[in-house]
Order: sequence, then structure tokens, then C-alpha cells
Amino acid sequence: MISNITLSSGEKISLISNLSTMLTAGIPILDAVNSLMEDTKGHLRQIFETLRDDLMPGKHIHDSLATFPKAFDKVTINLIKASEEAGTLEVTLKDLADHIQKEVEFYDKVKFALIYPVFIMIIFVAVLLVILIFVIPKISTVFSRLRVELPLPTKILVFSSNILVNHTLPLIIGIVAFTALLVLIYRVRKQFILNLVFSLPLVSQLIQEIDLTRFTRSLHLLLSSGLPIAVALELCQDVVVKKSMSNLIAHSREMVVSGHPFSAGLRDNKLKLPSIVIKLTEAGEKSGTLDKSMQDISTYLDYQVSNTLKTLTAALEPVMLLVVGLSVGGMMMAIIAPIYGLIGQVGGR
Repeated sequence: MISNITLSSGEKISLISNLSTMLTAGIPILDAVNSLMEDTKGHLRQIFETLRDDLMPGKHIHDSLATFPKAFDKVTINLIKASEEAGTLEVTLKDLADHIQKEVEFYDKVKFALIYPVFIMIIFVAVLLVILIFVIPKISTVFSRLRVELPLPTKILVFSSNILVNHTLPLIIGIVAFTALLVLIYRVRKQFILNLVFSLPLVSQLIQEIDLTRFTRSLHLLLSSGLPIAVALELCQDVVVKKSMSNLIAHSREMVVSGHPFSAGLRDNKLKLPSIVIKLTEAGEKSGTLDKSMQDISTYLDYQVSNTLKTLTAALEPVMLLVVGLSVGGMMMAIIAPIYGLIGQVGGR
């Protein structure tokens, strides 16, 4: 089904920026679509084919793209709709491509910050598996022959190694079933689990800054395209992940609809927002340049996210190294302790 078609960020940037370039050059939209379709394949070609078939009888571009909800979000569809009505499609497409590029670069910062902790965890799991699969079985055989009384940590390691080596298939089935159960629980209680994760120290601040950055960047783009602020705020509720941030945006929209300034809604939640966000918003409203203020805020928050990521990774690195070091050291002691006990028994004789 075409409604399940998805596009990568790179494919979306390619589609939008190429279309913008050709329209800016004065090429009719249908000719541009036909030209771009020649060098595409897969999902991108399916979208171009649908777009061509819809444009021929006179259907709007945003109506055609709306049939691909997993490839184009509501913000994108409404931006294109507004630009078609205003006759600024090529300009909006260029701004939209830049927006998606900034979003990709923004999330790349987050991903790269997580590389080191993930690498440490992979190394730890690899060391643990090597010890359990290759080291413990040989040592446990020696201990069983000599009938050495093992301490509790060593018994746990021997038991774990026995399960891993001699009952591999049931273990794999158990892990798969447990993973499936976790996925099911996550889908049923997704918001509850996310709220727990987002409430963790440092993580809470990071998620809030990410939400604010995406919100202000999206609001800048929507306002620049000429959409009313009430409509723009409603669309921005879908770009944030924290429920509290979505509620904040909804409250601000209600304030705007009732005739109050947008900044008044933000000020009602001033304890949840940096003061600079409220001050720049008020300045933008007074000068009639709210879209520019949103751009300035998103640039500032982007910088803040980078700093928070550095702080988070700097705090995680020593903690993870300490945990891995203590865990590996504990396993080594669990192996060495019975050997020392055995040596002591031999020496006593």
C-alpha cells in the first residue's frame, strides 16, 4: 500500500531540493516530475509516479503527497499547501529542504554523542561472553574434579556459563520471548515509559532542549510560509516528544485563539522554559518579526543542546568505565578466589 511508503531523510532532501531547483529554473511542475522520475527507483519512484498521475488531471501537489503519511508529515504537507496558495512553491521547497537538512544534522549530534557509551557496552558484553563461554567451563571442570567449595559469586558465574553453553537454544528462545514482551509493553504503555526515561537527571533537560529546538525551528518555517500562528502551533504539537511540551504548545495556542499574545501562553509556563525564549518571543511579537525570533531561539537552543550532550557524555564516560571495571574485576575475583583457596589447602597439607 502506498500509505505505508517511507523515505529516508536523504531521499526527502533529494526530492524536495531537486524539485525546488527545477521550478526555480522555470520548468513546469509536470515536466520536472517526469525528468526527476527517470533517475529514481524504489519508493522514490513510486511517489513520483503517483505525483505525475495526480498532477495530470489538475490535483494539487499537497493533496498528492498527503497520500504518503509515513513519508511526509503534517508540517511538510501544510507548508506545501500554503506555498501553493501563495504562489511561492519553489521558495518554500528550498526552505523545507534546508529545514530537513538541519534536522538531520541536529539528530546526528545526538547519535554521535551516544557512540562512545554504546561502544563501551558492546565491549563489556563481548568480554562477558568470552569469559562465560571459554574461561568458566574449563575452570569449573577443574573445580568439580577437585571438589572445591565455591563461593556464591563463582557459583553464579558457573551456573550462567552452563546455561549459555549447554542450553543455548532455550536461552535464545527465552531472550526472544522476553524482548517481544518488552516491545509489547512499550507499545501499550509507550507514553508512561517515555515519561520515566525523560524524567531522569540530565536526560530530562536534554529532551526538553531538543523539543524546544525542534518546536521553534518548525514554528519559524511555518510562520515564514504565511500560515496563521494558531494553525502553526497546532501542527507543532506533533514535532515534540514530551507530553508536557505538547501541553505547553496546546495551552499557548488556546491563548492565541482567545486573543492573547503567544508570549502570554509561554509566560504561564515560565518555570519550564529558559527566560531567553520568552523574552525573544515578546520582542518578536512587538516588532512583527516573530518568525525571525523563532529562528534565533532555535539557533541558540541548538548550541545549548550541543553543550548538554557534552556534559551528559562527560558524566557517563567515567561512570560506565567504573561499572565495567568493577564488573570485570568482580568476575576475575570470582575466578581467582577458589584458586587461592585451593592453593591454601595444598599449602596447609
